[in-house]
Order: sequence, then C-alpha cells, then structure tokens
Amino acid sequence: MECEQENNQTGCNCSYEPCSRKGICCECVRYHVRVRELPACCFPNEVEKTYDSSFERFADLVVSGKI
Repeated sequence: MECEQENNQTGCNCSYEPCSRKGICCECVRYHVRVRELPACCFPNEVEKTYDSSFERFADLVVSGKI
C-alpha cells in the first residue's frame, strides 16, 4: 500500500512544526499510542495547540461533550 502523505497532510492539524510524521498516519498513530496519547487529528485545534494529547485529556473532552 502506498502512503498518501501529501493528501493526508491536508487534514492534519498537528501544530508541532518539526514533526517528521506529518501525513504519515500509521507512524503518527504508532508513536502516540506508544506514549499513551492520541494524534492531533483526534482533538479540536484549540486543544491540540496545548500539546496535551493524552488519553485522559481526550476522555475529559468526551465526558464534557466537547467532542
């Protein structure tokens, strides 16, 4: 399967500029899950910019009805 990195980047809201995984979703998900986080695309932009992409933060957003 060929990676659609260029196409994936159009929907990527990751604000971490030196990120080497932008658009390479399989590597991004693998990295974040390994450190108990979710990728930026799982969060609203204003939350993503805080760099708190923890499972706990995601759960808080779900419980509060924000996502």
